[in-house]
Amino acid sequence: MIMVTTETLPGHEIEKPLGIVKGNTVRARHLGKDFVGGLRQIVGGKMKEYEEMFLEARDYAEHEMRGKAQELGADAIVGIRYSSSSIMNGTSEVMVYGTAVKLKNNG
Repeated sequence: MIMVTTETLPGHEIEKPLGIVKGNTVRARHLGKDFVGGLRQIVGGKMKEYEEMFLEARDYAEHEMRGKAQELGADAIVGIRYSSSSIMNGTSEVMVYGTAVKLKNNG
């Protein structure tokens, strides 16, 4: 599955859009990671505990979006965008969305 943030795919022609597909996840902070993250906040440095959490969340959301595009018979997803927001204290949502498309057969 081709996934791009651009609206077009160089070397490919879009036959038809199949619809908007999205994936999302809501994650809560982990007490242990909060403790280590709190210490890093005091002494400074890269907060890799939170980076790992957001990377996992983005991967999960992308996987969910890709699955929905495959259900539609898509060859690609174009115009991908990411969004994150705080739901409540200590909880965040990560969403990814784009347009599932069918590509013209170039063969």
